[in-house]
Amino acid sequence: MTYFLPQADTVLSAARGLALANPGLIEVNSSPLYLRARTSNPNRTVGLVAGGGSGHEPLHTGLLGPGGLDAVCPGEIFASPHNRQIYEASAAAAKSNGVLLIIKNYTGDVINFQIAAERLRHDGIPVATVLVDDDLATDSTEAATGRRGTAATVVLEKLLGAFADQGAKLDELAALGADIVARSRSLAVAARAQTSPSTAAPAFDLNPGTLDYGVGIHGERGTRTIEHRPVEELVAQMTDDLLTALPAGQDKVLAVVNGLGATTSLELHAIGSVLHDLLAARGITPLAIVPGTFTAALDMAGFSITLTHMKPEWADLWTAPADTPLVLPSLTLTPDTAAAVVAEPETTAAGEGEAPASRAVLDRYAAIVSQAHANLTALDQLVGDGDFGDNLAGGVRRAVKRNAAGTDGVAALAEAFLNDVGGTSGPLFGLLFQDLATVSWSDDQAPDAGAVADAAKASLDAIHRVGGAKVGDCTLVDALAPATDALAAAASDGSDSPFTAAAEAAVQGALSTASLTPRRGRASYVGQHAIGVPDPGSFGVALLFTALAGVYEPATATRLPDPERLTAR
Repeated sequence: MTYFLPQADTVLSAARGLALANPGLIEVNSSPLYLRARTSNPNRTVGLVAGGGSGHEPLHTGLLGPGGLDAVCPGEIFASPHNRQIYEASAAAAKSNGVLLIIKNYTGDVINFQIAAERLRHDGIPVATVLVDDDLATDSTEAATGRRGTAATVVLEKLLGAFADQGAKLDELAALGADIVARSRSLAVAARAQTSPSTAAPAFDLNPGTLDYGVGIHGERGTRTIEHRPVEELVAQMTDDLLTALPAGQDKVLAVVNGLGATTSLELHAIGSVLHDLLAARGITPLAIVPGTFTAALDMAGFSITLTHMKPEWADLWTAPADTPLVLPSLTLTPDTAAAVVAEPETTAAGEGEAPASRAVLDRYAAIVSQAHANLTALDQLVGDGDFGDNLAGGVRRAVKRNAAGTDGVAALAEAFLNDVGGTSGPLFGLLFQDLATVSWSDDQAPDAGAVADAAKASLDAIHRVGGAKVGDCTLVDALAPATDALAAAASDGSDSPFTAAAEAAVQGALSTASLTPRRGRASYVGQHAIGVPDPGSFGVALLFTALAGVYEPATATRLPDPERLTAR
């Protein structure tokens, strides 16, 4: 392995280390995990909360403290934080005028932050959001997901932090955030992919003498591969592409030269020098050239450039004082003298010690997911970051523990996936299990198929409301929708094997995603590269209906494909 990371509690250990390195500035809540600034400007009336997958440091956590963010929610490596982290961090950070959530435009982040926002609104806490979508490489009308959120997040958080310290209200902060994002664009290039923590190999291969142009911060391939040209020519191409995408008529920019993890300070400063001269030659005044590693992609060898067309009043926000771990130009850090790590014990499942109401479906699903785990990981590595197999298996393991403590099997799945599983798939599967948990489940008698179909349809509607996915977008919906229809039809016809019919429809729906171009989720960023690879999330749904058929219709379930062979590529 090339990383020096503890095998257990990796992100928690790093969070605790950051707090220890910044005495008196940060406290760490361990369950759920979030970091909170111990103090803030007394003028501030709105809490600022951000977060995202780990591996991008010092993004988010580096700007935690007075003049910056009030709370940060770190997910696992390259996986979004789950909505419970965001909800509880936001509730803790909210001030008299509420809380502003800063969201990078990745499907998992968007869904989890929006679910947290709904929970906050339900509690009566004023909440608004700012969506960061600065990545020029994904500026395409073909993918419904939209542009990714990358290194402009650093600029946004610094400016918003200073504005919040002036006593700005929630709507004023949201409006400023939207304006900053609209006037910012970023573009990244890489000479070597990041090393996968799972395989210890590069996430993708590049031929010698080539670069990937337009890479993402999770290791997504670039929009095209180009010749490894001299840095002056490369920076000129990137600069021209960025300036073309930004609003015309602006002559002052803030320029961030961001390392992606393995790019040295020597290189970044040299690139900054080249960039300064290029901007000046084009009649543009760089208010500041800011080199450094601010939004990493683990140890990717590459860099990004972010240009923000600055309004005159924003300069004072950039240079306003702050007390955060990351020291940006014109800022001074005044460390305090005491460290505090606040740890809360994990709560036990409801009904601990009671006999679980049902467990057959959960046990069967756990066995099937275990069979398919490696294949699901391999599929996700081809189109995403390879976390789906781990997320699905980890969620099921958590549900098994809850079930052992007395929670009904399907309800245990709902609680585990909604509260404890991050990434894109975790909360979406949580919505599915949440509606299925409204059905009366038994280990020895099949539930009413019509009731299960109604519950599945309710979850399908909820998933569409949250993420916007529909049939044909190459997501879990492509398996869930036909399974729901088949189950409802079989129930209406009085079929004696409705769950087998639903499983067959889900399997066919999952297999059909191999011919689709993804329009939602992280796979949408690789576009045509994903064709031929079935969506891993759709297989997760197909395996669930396979488990239902296996429990309640063992005679007809024998005609369903073996889970391991089904998910093999």
